[in-house]
Amino acid sequence: MARARCEQCHRPQDHCLCNLIPRLDSRTRVLILQHPSEANHALNTARLAALGLSNAQRVVGEVFEDLAHWLDVPGYQARLLFPGEEATALGPQRKDDTPTLLVVPDGTWRKARKLLHLNPRLAALPKVTLENAPTSRYRLRKAPGPGALSTLEAITHALQTLEPDRCFEALLRPFDALIEGQITAMGEETFRRNHS
Repeated sequence: MARARCEQCHRPQDHCLCNLIPRLDSRTRVLILQHPSEANHALNTARLAALGLSNAQRVVGEVFEDLAHWLDVPGYQARLLFPGEEATALGPQRKDDTPTLLVVPDGTWRKARKLLHLNPRLAALPKVTLENAPTSRYRLRKAPGPGALSTLEAITHALQTLEPDRCFEALLRPFDALIEGQITAMGEETFRRNHS
């Protein structure tokens, strides 16, 4: 028999994270394009980001037929959070700048690149990258390289960079609890043996 799940955070009912999820406003609008293979993943940080931000939307798919509808938001300038040679470093926004629509692909690097390949309009967006990224708190997964962050961590750091006068740290509370819960479930010894 399947365990009862919370309808909002999709965690098992006895491990619901909803009381830790903030509801933060931001000038920046966030659009998370999630690869379908990530949607039901136990450590789905994109869902936590979308739940924690009032100005965020998560869309699941591979080919986004309505991409223009989501990208052409009046009063916003779309930018794709994706590293590469042509990406520029994200920096603070001034009050008189056009607000950013931060588009964030969610999936493994291979699947994120596939989303760009399958959606040329997405690949054509100006790309931005994070500078001075903090060390990932995602202690359950080996990072593919320095500066690699979970989707939630990347969004949090990007928002903190764009809007330095605000604090987005509360977005990471359910993430930290999620990681600690997973470590507790596997046992400290197993965690040290496999992830240290």
